Amino acid sequence: QVQLVESGGDLVQPGGSLRLSCAASVNIFSISAMGWYRQASGKQRELVATISTGGSTNYPDSVKGRFTISRDNDKNTVYLQMNSLKPEDTAVYYCNADLPNLYCTSTGCYKPGHYWGQGTQVTVSS
Repeated sequence: QVQLVESGGDLVQPGGSLRLSCAASVNIFSISAMGWYRQASGKQRELVATISTGGSTNYPDSVKGRFTISRDNDKNTVYLQMNSLKPEDTAVYYCNADLPNLYCTSTGCYKPGHYWGQGTQVTVSS
C-alpha cells in the first residue's frame, strides 16, 4: 500500500502556528488528490483541506483563511500550514490520499481507494 507518514503535531497556544507534514512512500501526486482530515475527541472525522492533482485547493469555512495545504512533488510531501490556531482546532490530524485507479510503477502496483496516515496530535491550549 501507499504509506503516509505524518509529523509536526504539537502543543501550541491559541493564536499560534503549526506546520504539519505528510510524506508519501510513492509519488502519486500526479494522479491522486491529497487531503487533511481531523478528528476531535468524541467527534466524527472531518475534512480540513484538499488539493487536487491540478493544484486546486478547498477548505471548509471553519479553517478557511487560516489553513493552507500545499505539496512538494520532489519531496513526495504534502503540508498543512495552520495559523491563528484556536482551541477548537485541537484534534488528531490525518493525511489522506485518494487514489482513483490502480497505479503501477516499476516496483509494484497500488490498489485504488483511500490511504491514511497514522495521525498526529495537535493540541491548542493556553
